[in-house]
Amino acid sequence: MGRPAASGAVVRHGRRARGPFAGGAAPWIAALLGALGVALCACSTTADAPMGTRAPARDGAALGPGEPGILPAAPPPAVAAAATAVASAPPEPAPWPRARPPRVETDWCIDGVDALDEETCYVLPDAPTRTLLLYLHGIVPPGKESEQKTNVETVVSRAARRAGVAALMPRGKVGLAPKGYASWRGWPTGGRAYEEHAAPLVAKFAEKRRKLEEIAGAPFSRLYVAGSSSGAYFVAALALRGGIDADGFGAMSGGGGHATPQLATLAPRPFYIGFGAQDTVGGSARALAGLLRGAGWPVRVAEHPFGHGAKEVYLDEAFAFWREHEGR
Repeated sequence: MGRPAASGAVVRHGRRARGPFAGGAAPWIAALLGALGVALCACSTTADAPMGTRAPARDGAALGPGEPGILPAAPPPAVAAAATAVASAPPEPAPWPRARPPRVETDWCIDGVDALDEETCYVLPDAPTRTLLLYLHGIVPPGKESEQKTNVETVVSRAARRAGVAALMPRGKVGLAPKGYASWRGWPTGGRAYEEHAAPLVAKFAEKRRKLEEIAGAPFSRLYVAGSSSGAYFVAALALRGGIDADGFGAMSGGGGHATPQLATLAPRPFYIGFGAQDTVGGSARALAGLLRGAGWPVRVAEHPFGHGAKEVYLDEAFAFWREHEGR
């Protein structure tokens, strides 16, 4: 009796032992092993990934800027804005003027006007310019101080700075002033004196222009030539004979001349003529205007209630007139 019971117990135990595996042991084990494999692969992916494809760090973890394959953190907005401003900032403008020559000792240039050399003064405006005025004074007496010299250099420097242009004021030659002024400086206004002195003087003007261009740092692209009194007559003679290439001319308190063989061949240029109602040059100045108009030159004549000499209003009007014709 005991053996069958034992035998039955064994059978029942065997059934309980084999129950979980009976008919499905292999699938259950395979599923367990598969889950373990996925876990192992996940660990291996993080630990053994190549440096160039490493997974990003946890939120809040710092990234080392030197670690290869990892992008650095974006800079703060203020830093980024400052870097952008520096990168997009315009280049520093070139200095103006580019250089200054050594100080020149001369009695020709008054205070507030620079000396290019012993016999030439110059003016540069505050801002860069490519326009140059060559201005020829009237007769001036010898000596360090004179009303004529002070007036003309003051007039030219103020008007040129106001117009934003550069100016050259060379000194005339002794012996070219009218009779009775043998020691004064003047210009060759016509006849034999013009034939002898005009070309060498114009060559000197070109040399002084080049020296001023070196200081300015660039060549001047536009040249206006003007003068008062003796200088006005010399300017008129140069214009009528084609003695100097300029973009415009001006004769103040002077000017005259006659038709020349060259006049018909010259390209017309704007010519300003200004004089005082109390001066004696009105007749010759008007005659010059008629001569130029007959050759097709644009001319402006202005009469003011002044006497003789350089005046700022003449140059102010001349600059405005010349600029009306720029680019035509």
